Amino acid sequence: MTLMQWFIFILIIQVIHGLGTWKLYIKAGRHPWEAFVPVYNAVVLMKIINRPWWWVILLFLPIVNLIMLAVVWVETARSFGKNSNLDTFLAVITLGFYNYYLNYVSDVKYVEDRSLHPKSGAGDWVSSILFAIVAATIVHTYFIQPFTIPSSSLEKSLLVGDFLFVSKFHYGARVPMTTVAAPMVHDTIPLLNTKSYLFDDHKGSNSWKNKLQLPYLRIPGFEDIERNDIVVFNQPADTLLDMNDFHPDRNYYKPIDKKTNLVKRCVGVAGDSLEIRNGFVYINGKKNELPDRAHLQFSYKVDVKPGQGFDNNILSYLKTRYDITDGIYRDNNGDIIVPAATDFAADQFKNHPSVANITRQIAEKGVRDPKIFPHDPDYKWNLDFFGPLYIPEAGKTIDINLKVLPLYKRVITEYEGNSLQVKGNQILINGEVATTYTFKQNYYWMMGDNRHNSIDARSWGFVPFDHVVGKPVFIWMSWDGKKPRWERFFTTVNGTGKATSYLIPFLILLFGWIGFNKWRARKKKE
Repeated sequence: MTLMQWFIFILIIQVIHGLGTWKLYIKAGRHPWEAFVPVYNAVVLMKIINRPWWWVILLFLPIVNLIMLAVVWVETARSFGKNSNLDTFLAVITLGFYNYYLNYVSDVKYVEDRSLHPKSGAGDWVSSILFAIVAATIVHTYFIQPFTIPSSSLEKSLLVGDFLFVSKFHYGARVPMTTVAAPMVHDTIPLLNTKSYLFDDHKGSNSWKNKLQLPYLRIPGFEDIERNDIVVFNQPADTLLDMNDFHPDRNYYKPIDKKTNLVKRCVGVAGDSLEIRNGFVYINGKKNELPDRAHLQFSYKVDVKPGQGFDNNILSYLKTRYDITDGIYRDNNGDIIVPAATDFAADQFKNHPSVANITRQIAEKGVRDPKIFPHDPDYKWNLDFFGPLYIPEAGKTIDINLKVLPLYKRVITEYEGNSLQVKGNQILINGEVATTYTFKQNYYWMMGDNRHNSIDARSWGFVPFDHVVGKPVFIWMSWDGKKPRWERFFTTVNGTGKATSYLIPFLILLFGWIGFNKWRARKKKE
């Protein structure tokens, strides 16, 4: 839905509200017209139900408003003496239309100074849970979101099993686009294994469910994405029914904010020219220099000296001495492959008495990998030799022709909503012959530091800014699958030098605060 369509939809809701409550407004000592004026009617209703005015703001926050609407329906019924469990059930199950019964049929009286405290322990418990969910949803949506590292694509900087806090406000919090969804979960409800949102899978469907999408809106942030920032974003080409099934072209539709969350390093920002040579990224012709906490990893082939078996002792040596990740295997030729190791670890490991030689595995320049963007036979690119290509910047215009079209077709159609046709040597955008194209938003190039074990932009291409979720800022817990990594608890994601754990200072502050509150409560009681 467009903003105008949402405006009309909200006006219709106001009329429905007014028709169902105007007599209740009169009984509460208000004017009937006040029930029909958008926003103002909500402010008046808060006075009628004896709740603070700022509840009105919560009624207009996507996702949060689904909870608050139910609360307001119940509170309205209770303000007119309807306090039974049946009244509460009817207020919720009828989606607020129980007000019509109260307005036109039931002879209710307004309870001006009703008690706001629940009349039972269960009611108190439910109220506490509801408002805890509301508060947590606001924080999760607009400020800080928890995130778990699922893969080793940023190994060394972020480890599998790191639990992060991701800032939404650094780059600007994105207003939820999917308006009918369960709070604080992504695309699937845990345990139930069902969708967490109301939406059709088929792009272009005329279903009413598709029309409950808000246009892309973002609250202004206080910084831009910078080169080499670690960023959480929604995977642009998400066709995933499960995390292990990747295809570069979508076969079913998902709303942007419900696509799979990923975390990668932004090695190229809007306006950059990017190229990969011999596995290393070059930006505008210059080799990209990573922060000191980042360590590139590549795949290596290990030649063992004759008569020396590659046994468990060597595997243990690799893991403990050089922190080379698991997954070592023999390829079809019988060669031993270490899938992820830093150059430093490889240089050290070559001195092991069982090792004859160790060489980095690099794809041959000019040999096309069909899994690599833009998935076109004219572009003979692979993981280690890629580009050059221009990363689109909002407002910038490029020449468009059949040669570069594979690079930007998805941007023009999928991300910026244009129709595109090719007729002979002509390109038609929105039915008009086009020789240039001006981009509407910024795009970024996201890659893993684990260069041979990362599904990233080399597979799907550019990441639009409207897919950006936030910036990881803090590791609050880390678990290696068997035990906690205490040295990573309460460490920062960014910065220089070795990460410092702030766990002890945090615990001191926490117990100090608990002790202070107990002391203050005791003094107050005295």
